[in-house]
Amino acid sequence: MAHRLKKEKSYSYIEVGEGTPIIVLHGLMGGLSNFDSVTSYFSKKGYSVIIPELPIYTMSLLKTNVKSFAKYLHDFIEFKGFDDVILLGNSLGGHIGLYHTKLYPKKVKALIITGSSGLYESAMGGGYTKRSDYEVIKKKAQDVFYDPEVATKEIVDEVYETVNDRNKLIKTLAIAKSAIRHNMAKDLPNMKTPTCIIWGKNDTVTPPEVAEEFDELLPDSELFWIDKCGHAAMMEHPDEFNEILNSWLNKRNF
Repeated sequence: MAHRLKKEKSYSYIEVGEGTPIIVLHGLMGGLSNFDSVTSYFSKKGYSVIIPELPIYTMSLLKTNVKSFAKYLHDFIEFKGFDDVILLGNSLGGHIGLYHTKLYPKKVKALIITGSSGLYESAMGGGYTKRSDYEVIKKKAQDVFYDPEVATKEIVDEVYETVNDRNKLIKTLAIAKSAIRHNMAKDLPNMKTPTCIIWGKNDTVTPPEVAEEFDELLPDSELFWIDKCGHAAMMEHPDEFNEILNSWLNKRNF
């Protein structure tokens, strides 16, 4: 991790750069380092990039759900004293961003989602019955990407450790159920926040038709594709991801 973690009150977060705040929301198995290229790029473009560590495995089981995380995000934004933020979320992070925007629309001036849950879940927490088998977990981690080489040993080890920790596995399954329960299909048509959708054409976790449905249902959205790309576009094609996002932010004067 190239950037130092700040710890204030009950929050741990990275903050780099000065300017309009972009709050980045990581996914279920995604570390903060997944957004290194986003952080480095946008912190030099007049933005302050903030990545809070979401309390995915530290909330009580009753609060391990999308709505609680959206409220946690709201409290963090209040704590930082921000009025108008840009939210960028991958996978579960996208879902939390969407749900937060539904609850607190005045706080969010723009939303960026990539490989987001919220409409369709392909067993996000399922298939871990053979969780003690390292090779099975390695294959699952590789399947997240178009290029299996992106799933470094470090990434595979982290997923393996997570699914073999009983507490974390129970929380993972609770979140997966919550993601299905908090389906956003009925909410999206009422959400007028400008939204940039960046999606991997080869995403098998949230397939391309999910992106198309988000684009159809959201009143003010634009959809951009990245070819030869799986579920985590900002990791697999960081330069292309950053260029797409930068030109969209410029076009919309954010």
